[in-house]
Amino acid sequence: MATILLVDDDPLQAFVRKSILERRFADVQRVADAAEAFCLIEQPRFAEKLALVVSGLHMPGFRGPAFVDELLARLPSVPVLVLGGAREMASDYTGQGVRFLSRTVPAERMLEAADQLLTEDESKAV
Repeated sequence: MATILLVDDDPLQAFVRKSILERRFADVQRVADAAEAFCLIEQPRFAEKLALVVSGLHMPGFRGPAFVDELLARLPSVPVLVLGGAREMASDYTGQGVRFLSRTVPAERMLEAADQLLTEDESKAV
């Protein structure tokens, strides 16, 4: 079973987003910051099941493009869906398998983007 990792530092938003993702995906794990995310992905059993990272980090600290760049350096084959804040732009995020959406995007659009990233990743593996 593929795992979706939600990295979100806002407890209320994380609860809502995790609930939305669980409508479509059976295994959604949530962590509150980049450090927790990196601790998880360093575990081989977790990393081999990881199919997608959804990032909604907006508090000061290791977040945004720096987080995505480090994540891709560690797991280049795992797609990333960034739910960006008002001051962030899609051009801040480059790289294969990275998609940027506004954090205010409707739930269905977030699910569609997640599905698309997973489908693109599966087609590369074939």
